[in-house]
Amino acid sequence: MTIRLAIDCMGGDHGVTVTVTAAVNFVSQHADASMVLVGDPAAIQQQLKKLGASGNAQLSIVPASEVVTMDDSVEVALRRKKDSSMRVAITQVKNGDADACISAGNTGALMALSRYVLKTLDGIDRPAIATAIPNEKGGGTTMLDLGANADCEPQHLLQFAQMAEAMVAVVENKERPSVGLLNIGEEVIKGNEVVKQAGELLRASSLNFYGNVEGNDIYRGTTDVVVCDGFVGNVALKTSEGIAKMIGGMIREEFGRSWLTKLMALVAMPVLNRFRHRVDHRRYNGASLLGLRGLVIKSHGSADAYAFEWAIKRGYDAAKNGVVERIAQVFASKTAPRELPGDPPTVMPRVG
Repeated sequence: MTIRLAIDCMGGDHGVTVTVTAAVNFVSQHADASMVLVGDPAAIQQQLKKLGASGNAQLSIVPASEVVTMDDSVEVALRRKKDSSMRVAITQVKNGDADACISAGNTGALMALSRYVLKTLDGIDRPAIATAIPNEKGGGTTMLDLGANADCEPQHLLQFAQMAEAMVAVVENKERPSVGLLNIGEEVIKGNEVVKQAGELLRASSLNFYGNVEGNDIYRGTTDVVVCDGFVGNVALKTSEGIAKMIGGMIREEFGRSWLTKLMALVAMPVLNRFRHRVDHRRYNGASLLGLRGLVIKSHGSADAYAFEWAIKRGYDAAKNGVVERIAQVFASKTAPRELPGDPPTVMPRVG
């Protein structure tokens, strides 16, 4: 089975120099993957030629005449740039020509276009942005929402948990992933009314609900999934990125103070390299837009080719493991009407 991935080649801060390079690197290591490169054909072809990949049968080009910039509003992306590389790439998924779309473009525009073109799955009110954050156990804690929904109702947090549980179960092969609700304390009485009510819904659900977790539990790996609203999630994510950069800068500064500290840095280099690898944010690039009738992966806009390749891998893994189908099944079982004797069998809607 070939996994087909649509790449928004023009999105992000660096365009084809990153996106096309990452796509070429990925297919060189995955014989069962093919890439639909969407954007300016001349620019894409030039980059392919530069990389010596012009005749690669795993790569095809779909033209798009416009680009959604980082400064474009949602209205511009939806109404004025109907032939943008972002929209055309998402449409590839809708039409069944690709199994997932990967873009490093404007997050607000990507979410709006994805929701408009693909629509949400039955039983889901709002899509959410989910990604893995490195933890002490050597794996990643899946966290959502990371910015799509600043204000949430309790039932939305329950839906986020159900979607993430379904994704982690199939992608990480965990039968019953544990779920934690991000709060200001572990006690049931802590938090605002939305969080308290969400906790009640989660405790009454069939999920493997651990209970309330705090910010440090994200990095401890206390639970497989951590759920919160998009405002809190985005602040937590950006804070984490800022701390990681600050620590990295401090380490470089301290080791560069004198010839002695530079010598110590050479001795410590193997340890420092392993540490850098474990906390390298690029290895966790690629957030899933969950709840849609198709797979969309959001890469950091500033991602380099290595980081963007990891975002491609997120889409590849999710498509290969049938994440959308799994989420659709979970919510179909919760929303399907009870069948009476003699009723015709319920038919699952086609996803895609």
